[in-house]
Amino acid sequence: MRRLLTMHGVCPRANLSPRGSPGMLARFARVNLLRVTMTTIRTVGILSPGEMGSGVGEVLHQRGLRVLTCLAGRGEHSRERAARAGFEDVADLDQLVRECDVLLSIVPPAVAGAVADQVAAAVRATGASLLYADCNAIAPSTARDIARTVTQAGARFADAGIIGGPPTRPGNRIFTSGAGAREFAGLGTFGLDIRVLDGDVGQASGLKMCYAAMTKGLQALGAELLVAARLLGVEEQLRAEQNQGGDLAAVRRFVERALPSMPPKAYRWIGEMEEIARCFEDLGIPGRLLLGAADVYTDFRDGGVLARELTVIESPSPSGRGSG
Repeated sequence: MRRLLTMHGVCPRANLSPRGSPGMLARFARVNLLRVTMTTIRTVGILSPGEMGSGVGEVLHQRGLRVLTCLAGRGEHSRERAARAGFEDVADLDQLVRECDVLLSIVPPAVAGAVADQVAAAVRATGASLLYADCNAIAPSTARDIARTVTQAGARFADAGIIGGPPTRPGNRIFTSGAGAREFAGLGTFGLDIRVLDGDVGQASGLKMCYAAMTKGLQALGAELLVAARLLGVEEQLRAEQNQGGDLAAVRRFVERALPSMPPKAYRWIGEMEEIARCFEDLGIPGRLLLGAADVYTDFRDGGVLARELTVIESPSPSGRGSG
């Protein structure tokens, strides 16, 4: 039996032949493909049922889809979360790929490639036909590498980037691109806000990289400056200057709302910052700033000085909404 890392069929051909102009025929084909896709999605697999994965699965389950996962090697907390969201647990990865129409990878970015390797091996072993949607915060070049791995094994591929927190709360959007994007968008009829980008694999991932660089990069910088001000004895003076109004006050409020819920997620964000650095460096842009943000989140993961000093923030987020 294949075990997951403990870190966590082809659409039927439409029997219709409309007449009209080439443009009308093309539009008909696109609409009909989406309709056929939506009506053939019955079972979705999710790897794995973390906070985001369980939120996505819960929405799909509530809208009538069968949602599967493989909990081999997962802890009791993951099992309870999956059960609450309506997931069914299958014995192994081979069974998961055999039974799924669509398989969503929602894992820490650092293990996205290894999970794709395992799925590709299972697809080869079983001859399964499914769509693999990588929904992780990864660089476009990483997404292209994963697309190559799973398509060579016989699966179809969609690049996806999740913006915002879990879809059980307002504000979540999923952008998708590549050859499998419109097939993946069929899940939009089951409660997800999915937006198709007319581009190749890497466009959705690239959007996610830029958005996360702003939100999570800003949180990392904010954490450092707040701790530095505290250790220098100028925290109150800094706050007073920021409260003079304008954009700085808004930035401070954003950081202070976000920081209380950040530490448990920090271990996942290390790999995300490294992927953003890779994305930028692939474009010829310096990525060291984001590698520094990765160091900040490593400090939080390891209980370093930043984690110790930022144990209390005066303005916790009332919404609990994720920063994406």
